[in-house]
Amino acid sequence: MNSDRFESSYHGTPPWDIGRPQPAIVRLAETGRITGSVLDVGCGTGENILYLAERGFVATGIDGAPTAIKKARAKAKARGLDIRFEVADALDLSLPESFDTVIDSGLFHVFSDDERTRFTASLGRVVRPGGTYFMMCFSEREPGDWGPRRVTQAEIRSAFRAGWRVNSIDPSAFDTNGGDAQAWLASISRLG
Repeated sequence: MNSDRFESSYHGTPPWDIGRPQPAIVRLAETGRITGSVLDVGCGTGENILYLAERGFVATGIDGAPTAIKKARAKAKARGLDIRFEVADALDLSLPESFDTVIDSGLFHVFSDDERTRFTASLGRVVRPGGTYFMMCFSEREPGDWGPRRVTQAEIRSAFRAGWRVNSIDPSAFDTNGGDAQAWLASISRLG
């Protein structure tokens, strides 16, 4: 993935960088759905994974934008949290470990159809068999045409048809600096 795609956004404050975790991620943690070691793929400045680390999860965050990772590392240091943050390409993950849970808050919807195929293969290398991928993406229910590509439930099911089980796809919303945006929250398990 082109690392320049979002790098310039982090020289300011992008609309998705709200300074706190997404409420949907908080609810997943509070209800015990996030378990074990956690990877935040496309972590941005890290608020979701910082929140999970504060709750005792072994946490790793990756993003393709070096400035986002620099900001995430500074936040972790200021909060006294031990989190590994790495600049990495989500379309070609080659981390030394695998994870029980992977969270994605706003990454999947930026991919083209071809990139989605590469992403699911890449993701399969880092999610343990039986592990869960929680994905929040823009929904086709979001009106207008500003912002990222909208995604349908059928597109999610199609992208994860081989080697994965779609457990659920529920309506959700992103908090942004410009208000809420309609989203899907999907729970997807890697098959053994």
